[in-house]
Amino acid sequence: MSAEVAAPRPTTVGVPRETGEGERRVALVPKVVEKLVGRGVRVVVESGAGLGALMPDELYTAAGASIGDPWDADVVVKVAPPSSEEISRLRRDATLIGFLAPLTSPETIEALRSAGVQAFAMESIPRISRAQSMDALSSQANVAGYKSVLLAAERSTRFFPMLTTAAGTVKPATALVLGVGVAGLQALATAKRLGARTTGYDVRPEVADQVRSLGAQWLDLGIDAAGEGGYARELTEAERAEQQKRLEEAITGFDVVITTALVPGRTAPTLVTAEAVKGMRPGSVVVDLAGESGGNCELTEPGEVVVKHDVTIASPLNLPATMPEHASELYARNISALLELMLDEHGALTPNFDDEVLAKSCVTRSAPQASASEPTQTTQEGN
Repeated sequence: MSAEVAAPRPTTVGVPRETGEGERRVALVPKVVEKLVGRGVRVVVESGAGLGALMPDELYTAAGASIGDPWDADVVVKVAPPSSEEISRLRRDATLIGFLAPLTSPETIEALRSAGVQAFAMESIPRISRAQSMDALSSQANVAGYKSVLLAAERSTRFFPMLTTAAGTVKPATALVLGVGVAGLQALATAKRLGARTTGYDVRPEVADQVRSLGAQWLDLGIDAAGEGGYARELTEAERAEQQKRLEEAITGFDVVITTALVPGRTAPTLVTAEAVKGMRPGSVVVDLAGESGGNCELTEPGEVVVKHDVTIASPLNLPATMPEHASELYARNISALLELMLDEHGALTPNFDDEVLAKSCVTRSAPQASASEPTQTTQEGN
C-alpha cells in the first residue's frame, strides 16, 4: 500500500493595521481576500486594519479571513515601509511585501536583511507588459493625479469650465501639467473633464501623442531627453538651463500648474522657479506632487499650502491615502497579482527567482543574494 502524501500546509498571509501618520490605506481589501482564500490561502487580518478605508472587520470575516495577529504569518503585506518595531515582530523566515523605499531608506532594507526577512518592494516591480497588473506605483499615481486637480480647483480663484451666464461669459481656466507619466496623464484627463484648457509637457517628446489623445495641447520646448524603457535620461547642465528658461516663460500664462516630475532615489528637479511663480497671475495655483522628494517648485514647502506672490503653492504628501477606499482596492489588486506569481496550485509559497518580476522586486533574500540593482535612468512619473 502506498503511503499517503500529506497536503502542503496553506500559506498564511497577514494584513497589519498601518501605523504611519495619515495613512488610511490597507494592503488587502475584502474582495481580494475572498479571492486568495479561494486559492487555499489563509488570511489573518489585524483588528481595525481596514477601518481607515471604511472596511470593518466584519467584511473581512465574511470574505473568509480571520481576525488576529498578522505578524506570525508566512507573508505579511503592508502599504507603508515597516518601522523598526514592526520589523522586530516579523518571523525570521517571513516574506514581506509592500512599499519599502529601497533607494531612499537603505537602513530599512538592511534591517530586514539582518532580521532574515525575504522582502519584495512594490517600487521595484519592473515596468514590463506582464507586470502591469502589479504596478503599484502607477495605480497610486492615478489616484494622486486625480486628487491633485481637485485640490487645484478648490484653491483656485477661478472656474475651471467656461460658464455662460446672464451676466456674461467666463472663460475656462488654463492648466499646465509638467511631467506626463501616469499621474500627469490622469491630471490632464481630470482637468479636461472639469472643463479646463489643458497643456502637457515632458522631456520625452514621444509622449506627446498621449497628451493630445486626452484633448490637451503639447508644450514643445525643443528638448529631447528620451531614454530607455520609457524613462527619461538625465538632462545635461545646458539642457537643464534651457528647459528652465523656456518653462519660466511658458508658466506665466497658466492659471494652474501641476508638477509630477520625480527621479528615483534623488531630489526632484526644479521646474517652477521663484521667478516663474512671481510672473503668474495673482490667484493662480501650483500643486506640487513631488514634495516628498523636495518638490518641483522652488517655493514649495513639503506638506504645506503657502501663498507667495499672490500664488497658492500646495505640496500635499501621500495623496493616495486621502482616497483610501479606491486607493486600497487598486493596491490590493497589485499585491494579489504579485502573490499569484509566488503561489503554486495548492496555494503554497514557491517563488521562482528565475522570473524577472520576482528577481527584480526582491530586495532581500533568505539565502545570500545581492539586492535588486539600483535603476540608473530617470523618470518623470507621478507619485
